[in-house]
Amino acid sequence: MRSGPNPRPLQFTYVHNNFARKPCGMLASDQKMNANGLSATSKQVLAMRDAVFAEWESQVRRLIKDARHILHPTLLNTLPVFYDNIAEALTPNHPRSNATSNNDIAAAHGDERARMTSYEPEQIVHEYQLFRDAFSQVADEQGVTLTRAEWGIVNSSIDSAVRESIRKFTSMHDSFRHKMAASLSHDMRNPLSVIVSAAHVLSLGANPDRTPLIATRILDNGKRLATMIEELLDALSFNRGEKLPLNLSEFDVQDLARTVCRDTSVGDDAECAVVGASVVGYWCEDSLRRALENLVVNGIKYGDGNGVQIKIDEAHGRMLLSVHNSGNPIAPEHHGQIFEYLWREGGAKDKRGWGMGLPFVKSVAESHGGSVAVDSSPAGGTTFLIDIPVDCRPFVETD
Repeated sequence: MRSGPNPRPLQFTYVHNNFARKPCGMLASDQKMNANGLSATSKQVLAMRDAVFAEWESQVRRLIKDARHILHPTLLNTLPVFYDNIAEALTPNHPRSNATSNNDIAAAHGDERARMTSYEPEQIVHEYQLFRDAFSQVADEQGVTLTRAEWGIVNSSIDSAVRESIRKFTSMHDSFRHKMAASLSHDMRNPLSVIVSAAHVLSLGANPDRTPLIATRILDNGKRLATMIEELLDALSFNRGEKLPLNLSEFDVQDLARTVCRDTSVGDDAECAVVGASVVGYWCEDSLRRALENLVVNGIKYGDGNGVQIKIDEAHGRMLLSVHNSGNPIAPEHHGQIFEYLWREGGAKDKRGWGMGLPFVKSVAESHGGSVAVDSSPAGGTTFLIDIPVDCRPFVETD
């Protein structure tokens, strides 16, 4: 199987052809720690996760041209979380009716495909089709039998994910194109104005001594305009969002999480707890600290008083850092809006004003080559998930 190996491997073991890595627990977006309480079918599906992704990656790299040279963590991005959401939905009476219920993990997948790849929409559809095929093939090979109703949940999960991913992918490209077009169109007015003015002077019969100077001015601004048009065409054909400047260093994110918990808890250690694995990687410590502080403070502020929990996990070259609180959920129709600057749920007078915090969290995740997602429901509470590569160096632009 072809893959894009990490050029600077860290302290974890990862072998693409057998998916050897540190063991991890549940990766579902609701911060569930293990498979306790899930049905026998759900547990069987969880057990075949790595085999499904090994088969899926092999087929995606073989059949989707633009996927062949994508590094492994970017290729999988949020899909392992989506997979475990499917497993949860297969348990009867679980609050999650399918993998996209109460969360925007599929939208995060489309968002990251728009920012990190040169995919076209049909390639996103194709990779979900290959995911369905890999799931079915591995289930057959491992003797995992699903009922008609259970296959209905798997298929509805994939179909819903396709729609949400494409919707977000398209909106990301449209938004970027509009911004770039507006910006460059404005900037183009300056050289165009100079060209028109200079040509007008020439048409009036300018002093012959000034003709070379005017002609040079027309030529220089014509070149500037041509460069801007090239930039605009590049922007219209591919989108990479604005990124924060990052200072990458190697550290254990568990140490960072414990520090944030200690610093944000006011007189009560129970306000914040850290669970999960020790994961060492390359990230920007300052920006990740600020993002985590925002999530923890919001969790304490808007939760029901039972504190927040930070969970750390690692899967397929990705670090999953989530913050969970119980209490009133965020309405599904607001899952995308909460990451917009200065958006407030219920209007400006509502106390639940996220302000700059969540947009900054989103910017931190995207600048590290990853995504942020939210899972919120009355039964499960609210979980924000930062899903980024363990080693961000290949995904971060440096001077």
